[in-house]
Amino acid sequence: MTLGWAVETGFDAGSELSMLTPEKSALLQSMLGELPPQSATWLAKAMEVDRLAGGGVLPHELILGALRPALRTPARVERTPTPLRLFCRPFEDLVIAPAPREKQKGRIARSSILPVWTWLSQKLIARKTAAYMADIKALVLGSQFHEAEIRAAAFWTLASETIRGAISADRKLALAALQSDNAVADALEIALLLSVGQNIGEIQRLLVKPAPQLTEELLWSLRAIHDRLAARAADAAPYVAVVAMNRLAHPWEALKLPQMITRQTQDTLISSTDMGLVGDLLFADIEMHGNAVRAARHPWFEVEALVGHLALFAGLSNAIVREIGMRRDGKWGKRLLRDRAAVAETMEGFMARAPREVLAMLPVQKTGSFGGGPRSADFSKSVDDEKAERGMRYARLIVGCSLYAAAASFGAAQKDAVREVSQHLRGYNEDLIREMRAAAGETRAVVERQFELAVELTGLLFSAEEAEFLRRRARAAQANAA
Repeated sequence: MTLGWAVETGFDAGSELSMLTPEKSALLQSMLGELPPQSATWLAKAMEVDRLAGGGVLPHELILGALRPALRTPARVERTPTPLRLFCRPFEDLVIAPAPREKQKGRIARSSILPVWTWLSQKLIARKTAAYMADIKALVLGSQFHEAEIRAAAFWTLASETIRGAISADRKLALAALQSDNAVADALEIALLLSVGQNIGEIQRLLVKPAPQLTEELLWSLRAIHDRLAARAADAAPYVAVVAMNRLAHPWEALKLPQMITRQTQDTLISSTDMGLVGDLLFADIEMHGNAVRAARHPWFEVEALVGHLALFAGLSNAIVREIGMRRDGKWGKRLLRDRAAVAETMEGFMARAPREVLAMLPVQKTGSFGGGPRSADFSKSVDDEKAERGMRYARLIVGCSLYAAAASFGAAQKDAVREVSQHLRGYNEDLIREMRAAAGETRAVVERQFELAVELTGLLFSAEEAEFLRRRARAAQANAA
């Protein structure tokens, strides 16, 4: 199979795949990067099986690295259950990237996994880990996937006890092996979840990513898993809601489980229990998106990134408020009020500046004696490309954030910005149409450039139909002039 793939793609398996030139590596990566997710997943699975079988012809790391962007898109095809992937299964839903500055309970940095695995497999239980890896490889290559999962479950228990025992016996030695306090804390959380790996597996089978809705039946099933864990591993019980949260299409629905278990609906009571962990994680996400909004700076911000963070901030905060009773004086209520106020202040600053930046790219001049009359379009100067780019960026911002402005408490400022820009644009468009009837020479070139900007703005602020109508009016004006 592997040799056939090499021949079909034009690479000589005996020589070039083992020693690719930079040019052919780039060509291969480019070609693989364009594969659809389903094909990328199939090819990745084939590469992982070939690597498990000890294949030495294909450049596995290069191919898997090129496929990684496509593999981030959810696909129905399961990845190959490699020894490391099976080891990670009980805590895979908690893994995040990049690593946070401070350890947060309920989140495991991706960068901690390899140090923990290396420590375990090379220092703590090297022989037993090697036996586990050999067994998994043999079972997977024999398509005995269920048996591989059973073998992994036995290894989870051993790995959990080993990691906990090593850290308890000599934390300094563990710190030297894992290189950071955060990684040590992640290792302890990994060990906790490994110890209840089969219970986590129940949740994963119940909620296949992305689970569209947390139904009443699913909620009771999660409650049963929680109760069993609470009886034998109380520290792990709150993670039932955390794992569920990371597998739901709407993560905030996981708050239904703490409400059911604590028999409380108010944030002040839920947040004071260990079941408040899922809420703390959701609020950490809200704060993360809020901080990203506040970090945006005039005038060189990225519109799509800013609007994206704003959308997630508004969506999460609104959903949580709908899901539970939020008190203004509660722990979560205070955090939400503070975050909303900070985001609103930042966005109000953008909304106040937006009209100036948009108007700057469509210059005007005052008419009448001593410039005391109304303003009209100024066609004496060429368009400043830098001002035009900046103005369009602000215009895209005031339009892009319209759906989230009210939820993020700056709705009035956003409406004022749109109204001011819209009024100016309508008047400017009329001046442009009049000027098109008479403009000639250099002035016509200036008018036509400003007209293109005005059409783009019209489509953005009003509609594509109104932009096309403006174009038809311009063509009619030019035809009359001719």
